[in-house]
Formats: sequence, structure tokens, C-alpha cells
Amino acid sequence: MTNSPTILVFDSGLGGLTVLREVVAARPDAHFAYVADDAFFPYGHHSEDEIIARVVPLMGELIGTHDPDIVVIACNTASTLVLSHLRATYSVPFVGTVPAIKPACAQSRTRRVSVLGTKGTVKREYTKALIRDFAQGCEVTLVGSPELASLAEAELSGTSVSDGDILAELAPCFVGEDATSRTDTVVLACTHYPLLLDRLKRLAPWPVDWIDPAPAIARRVSDLLGPRIGGIAQAGAEMIFTSNRVHGLSATLTPFFGGRALA
Repeated sequence: MTNSPTILVFDSGLGGLTVLREVVAARPDAHFAYVADDAFFPYGHHSEDEIIARVVPLMGELIGTHDPDIVVIACNTASTLVLSHLRATYSVPFVGTVPAIKPACAQSRTRRVSVLGTKGTVKREYTKALIRDFAQGCEVTLVGSPELASLAEAELSGTSVSDGDILAELAPCFVGEDATSRTDTVVLACTHYPLLLDRLKRLAPWPVDWIDPAPAIARRVSDLLGPRIGGIAQAGAEMIFTSNRVHGLSATLTPFFGGRALA
């Protein structure tokens, strides 16, 4: 087991589980620690300075406790704000999560793409720079959803969420009248949103391609770690809430960890 790397996955809540699931599939040899900063959730309710002041020292504590070989920031808000600060402060490699605008615009046929994210992510200069650099002539609609992350968190925790509440967050992504000029690609720019993907597909006014960055993140993590040395790790799955609450979600969370029992 000494050859098994340790991967720490960090998010404001449970959305990063959609990234964890892909990383576990790519690196079944690793040990995993997932940290949900639920004591500060949702990040969209805090200022940029508050998020930086929160995450940078907290990450130092987590690195000291878990000694990870690599850290995945499975949160668009934190990545667009804090990643540069983390890399300047700590020597461990970091992999971030940013809106997948480049691949979305590269594959769009109607040249109309929507980016569905938190209000903070879509207004951030980082996101606007991605559009300037990679839109490739596409018309990009930025949709800042105030509640979809919380709705995804609620559903995963077993709370009933109505179609109407989801559709109200989703509807502004769909722009245009006819099939040749309307939105055909939606970037999921919050890791919580793929938790609701089946319902998003069902409620969409018309079919679109949904861009989830998690598989690309998993490939990047695996590339940075290098070739697998050990076999499949059967243990080594920790779920940490910064609020220290007792979550009672083991049966729900275990599949995201590849079926491993949670410590």
C-alpha cells in the first residue's frame, strides 16, 4: 500500500463528488480524502476576499493532516479565485476546475453556447477571459444561477426538489428560435450541477450537449501522478465535513468513492 498515492478532493459542498467519481475511476490505486467545506457553503454568498481568506489557510491545515500527493479543487468558484494563491503558498500540485468554454465552443454547431454557473463564477474576470480567448466566434450566454447548487445539494441529501425550481434556474440557458441558431451546448460551470444532469436533460426545452469537465480533470490528475504502480486500493476513503456534522449519507456517498466504505 505504500505505493498508493493520496488524492485530496476539495469543494464547498457535495458537488465535487462528481469530479471525485471520475478521478476514482481513473486512479483506483489511490487513497482519497474528500473535504466538503460545508461550514462556509455556499461560496456564492461570500465575497471574493472572504473566500480567499477562508480557503488558503484551511488548505494548509488539510495538507498538514492528510499529506496528499495531489489536491483537486473541485469547485469553479474556488478555482477561479484561489488557485493562484494556493500554488504560490504550497508545493503540492493542484488541479483546478474552470468553465469548459474552449471545448464547448469548439464543438458547437450553431455557434451558440451557454455557460451555467454560480453568480460569482459567471461574473468573474477569469471566465470572461476564457470567452475572449476561446469563443472562436460563438455567441456565449452567461447564466448565473442563484440556487441550483443548493438544489443539487438538497436532492443528494434526500430532500425533494421540484421540477419548477430546477427549470427556473435552467431556462435562461436556452436562447434562439430555430434549430440552426439556438443554443446547442451548455457548459456546466459548477461541479454540483452534474448531480442533477438527468433532470436537466429531461427539463430542457430542446436537446443540447452538456459539457461536464470532470473526465478531463481526472485525466489531468492521472497524468500528473504518473503510471500506476500498485493494484486497486480497497480502503482509503475519507469523507470530511468542515462543520464536523454527522452526515448519515454513507449509502449515498459510497458509490462516488468506487464502492469503498467511508472512514
